[in-house]
Amino acid sequence: MNTRPFWISLVAAVGAAVVMVLPRRRLAALILVIAAASILPFTVKNFFVFQMTLVMVYTVAILGLNILTGFNGQFSLGHSAFYAVGAYTAAVLMEHGGVAYYWTLPVAGIVCFASGFLFGLPALRLEGIYLALATFALATATPQILKSTPLEHWTGGVQGIILNKPDAPFGLPLNPDQWLYFFTLAVALLMFIGAYNLVNSRSGRAMMAIRDNPIAARSMGIPVELYKSLTFGLSALYTGVAGALGALAIQFVAPDSFTFLLSIALFVGLVVGGVGSIAGTFFGGLFILFVPNIAEQVSKGLAGAVFGIILILVIYLMPSGLGGTIRLWLYRLLQGTR
Repeated sequence: MNTRPFWISLVAAVGAAVVMVLPRRRLAALILVIAAASILPFTVKNFFVFQMTLVMVYTVAILGLNILTGFNGQFSLGHSAFYAVGAYTAAVLMEHGGVAYYWTLPVAGIVCFASGFLFGLPALRLEGIYLALATFALATATPQILKSTPLEHWTGGVQGIILNKPDAPFGLPLNPDQWLYFFTLAVALLMFIGAYNLVNSRSGRAMMAIRDNPIAARSMGIPVELYKSLTFGLSALYTGVAGALGALAIQFVAPDSFTFLLSIALFVGLVVGGVGSIAGTFFGGLFILFVPNIAEQVSKGLAGAVFGIILILVIYLMPSGLGGTIRLWLYRLLQGTR
């Protein structure tokens, strides 16, 4: 299959979205970030490149949860289920269908959007802790469903599915870890630009109006039920794409990799990065990947306690999250230079 048109269109889409959507100051900052991210894989070891790829994967997943919770006010503890659906969609398509890895991402996104939208329809009657319980049930049931006998031929049962890491196309001088890093970076940029554009659009303002006061939003003519279901579907789409990217990076999917603890990790990343902060999701991804390792290095026997203490300190010292705190620091710095 000729892959050149796909990659040309992907690069063109990223560039066009960046130039058309972002203001000049943020565009300059984003260019600096992209430049630094592009240099990184050539200056560090492959294992760290792999870790940063996972950070971007978790960032996209947290961004999906942020769209739902931070901008629409719906609470979810079940996003590990959509992450699993995205990962298994990519794995099954590659293993049983022979589909190229890059085509699995839009398919995973579509499948998860449909799943999230359909789940969001009956969940419209639920609010607050009741919606949290419903999504908790979804997260708990998903690994068991993936292990079930009727699906074992496709999912591999408890053994899971082993995948091959893709090689760089066109003979590019990149090893598989470096290529997957750049591929994930391009996809993450598209997802970030899409989320930024959505939040600053008319639909985004309607989503936030529903979050702030559903009754007032309905009186203004906003179809609250439709927006809630669509937001749930869009959030699941982001998380499903992240799951597909995670499957490619780890090269393995198994039901026990998508337990309720993954949902908790994504929620922790959301709070630490900053609820309602798009840029803060990256700091949330950094936190949930690296802080548990740091806690284990401090004390292997008390790693959970150390992680809890670090989490409490971050929440106490930065109540608006890392993203909100850094934004406040930058604002004060710019005000001080005038």
